Amino acid sequence: MGKKGKKEKKGRGAEKTAAKMEKKVSKRSRKEEEDLEALIAHFQTLDATKTQIVETPCPPPSPRLHASLSAHPEKDELILFGGEYFNGQKTFMYNELYIYNIRKDSWTKMEIPNPPPRRCAHQAVVVPQGGGQLWIFGGEFASPDGEQFYHYKDLWVLHLATKTWEQVRSTGGPSGRSGHRMVAWKRQLILFGGFHESTRDYIYYNDVYAFNLDTFVWSRLAPLGAGPTPRSGCQMSVTPQGSIVIYGGYSKQRVKKDVDRGTQHSDMFLLQPEDGREGRWAWTRINPAGAKPTPRSGFSVAVTPNHQTLLFGGVCDEEEEESLEGDFLNDLHFYDATRGRWFAGQLKGPKSDKKKRRRDKTAEPGGADQQGRGGAGAQGPLEVLREVATEDGTVVTTKQMVAAPGSAGQPLSDEEDSPDAAGGPVVEPSPRSNAMLAVKHGRLYLYGGMFEAGDRQVTLSDLYCLDLHKMQEWTVLVEMDPGTQEWLEETDSGESSEEGEGAEDSGGEAGDGLSRQA
Repeated sequence: MGKKGKKEKKGRGAEKTAAKMEKKVSKRSRKEEEDLEALIAHFQTLDATKTQIVETPCPPPSPRLHASLSAHPEKDELILFGGEYFNGQKTFMYNELYIYNIRKDSWTKMEIPNPPPRRCAHQAVVVPQGGGQLWIFGGEFASPDGEQFYHYKDLWVLHLATKTWEQVRSTGGPSGRSGHRMVAWKRQLILFGGFHESTRDYIYYNDVYAFNLDTFVWSRLAPLGAGPTPRSGCQMSVTPQGSIVIYGGYSKQRVKKDVDRGTQHSDMFLLQPEDGREGRWAWTRINPAGAKPTPRSGFSVAVTPNHQTLLFGGVCDEEEEESLEGDFLNDLHFYDATRGRWFAGQLKGPKSDKKKRRRDKTAEPGGADQQGRGGAGAQGPLEVLREVATEDGTVVTTKQMVAAPGSAGQPLSDEEDSPDAAGGPVVEPSPRSNAMLAVKHGRLYLYGGMFEAGDRQVTLSDLYCLDLHKMQEWTVLVEMDPGTQEWLEETDSGESSEEGEGAEDSGGEAGDGLSRQA
């Protein structure tokens, strides 16, 4: 009894500490949020002048990250909303809505009255009811000087059939946050984690909420068992068995005055409904086998047609006391919940024109045939460095890991199609974090994201497609040359928040930590 009592007391102590921290953060951030609310209200006044639905064919959207990309449940379309872009001095925040027509390979900008305020690092979930609905919760807006943050706690739905926005007001929901995760589970939206940051303080969450799509009521869940520690930017997906998987994520804690240490989590949990007990859930920690992803943050997640969870890219941080360096990634991993196993995603490469040709075993010194069979001489991933000179003379170097044929224990037989050696490295998206993913008709679409080169942040606007059934090669739908992107050096003089407010791409500057967290 004594041990149990101590555990309960310790648990209550942790809850009290978290409550005190949230109160402290809330008090300090209240003034900041009041300042930002005036700016957000100004932007909403501008949005209120748009009273009619306007659909305008347009070129691909400008570079951005922390947006949402969703597949339309009925049409061959992808829906892009929100996001941010940093040019070295200022970050532009968006509430633009774009539609990508997959069959026509064309973009349309949708201006719909009464949109949600500008934001990034929100969550968007599509459900098929009523001709399709896009549900959006939370996210972040920041002041032009990057010193103040506003975290939304609003809930919106875009009715795709009627092309109308609606704000759904319901009490008892999550507190304001960004970097959280949300999935559709039966007739509910299940939300987990995230963070709230003010100028001097921050707090990470591991709470779980459910929003009922029939009653429009929020409820906070209290799952049994030990669940994930507070975090943001994790993987959250629904398994074929009806459970919810949480993997990885990012959090930071203060180790001494003005010094924080970030943690890239690599643990995994199942959130499961209890049999026969309505609204009761339980946490279970799991440790799947297979080729697990290396620890990272800023990775992107989608669900494949066979209900596997797909994880792409991210950044592996190497943190010193006063600096943060990151290796950006572009690898693919698949989690099969049915088999409880991770798999590395390996591309087969483009098919050769000559079908089932036999390899010349003497073509390369060292035995290309042995390498192709994944034997003792098998090649590991190839590291390809690309250098791009920008207009101001800065050289941006990106590192790309390209899977060698037959690597990762996947041998190619003599009778299989092999990648055409004359074709060079397999085309893949450059390494990046916080890209947007969506799956439609068995194809994975990847848009945007960012990588860092020294003090320079490069935000992307390229669009790639990968057939998940064939797993042969990425197709480039929209190209981008990172060297052409404007980059302005930081200045000591603050820019006026009024500058360019009437433009469609005006907004505020986001904090450095957001790249890692959301």
